[in-house]
Amino acid sequence: MADLAGWLDEYAWGAWVILRVFLVAAVFTLVFGVLGAAARLRGGVASRLAGAYVTFFRGTPELLILLLFYFGAAVTLTSIARWIDPGAGFVDIPPFWAGSLALGLIAGAYATESFRGAFLGVDPGQLDAARALGLKPLMVLLLVRLPQAWRIALPSFGNHLVSLMKDTALVSVIGLNEIMFTAKMAMSVTQAPFTMFAVVALIYLAFTTALTAALQWAERHAHRHLVR
Repeated sequence: MADLAGWLDEYAWGAWVILRVFLVAAVFTLVFGVLGAAARLRGGVASRLAGAYVTFFRGTPELLILLLFYFGAAVTLTSIARWIDPGAGFVDIPPFWAGSLALGLIAGAYATESFRGAFLGVDPGQLDAARALGLKPLMVLLLVRLPQAWRIALPSFGNHLVSLMKDTALVSVIGLNEIMFTAKMAMSVTQAPFTMFAVVALIYLAFTTALTAALQWAERHAHRHLVR
């Protein structure tokens, strides 16, 4: 424990950064997943574009996507700024937002297929009944389709969220000062790599355990009306 002296505050700050990255990335995951599933079900050009999105982000290593997105976004923004103003300097994207958006895009590609399967799992007869009662398409979506699709998608979506939490460790490679970054700095000073990375493991284990418990409660709540 002596090796941890002076580093606890840095670990606490790094854990808070990780939690914020996860929460923002989870929102992106939900948005991209729902939009991707809707596009896949719509057909036509939208379905093909969504399919290309899913294929690319599911078939490319996550670390590589993170690096490409971070450096590629900086190059693109710099090119746009210099096209507007030739004297503009280098434009960088904050690592927090680059990492959160990249992780959200990756997890959203997996969530797209989960949500698509969930939407297809809703009984078509209930949709027909809702339309027969005179409900508008938006009301059918909000009152009939989404509540049932969410219950079906929740187990697999929960798995995506747990994976997303663990993937936040990747953002250290783009310079975000989180717990992996802190562990590397502490290791270089204390020469105690096992202790420093063991702390990281315990922090992630605490986060994923709490997240798993919350997801289990959400599943029980979603199924509370079903007869067992």
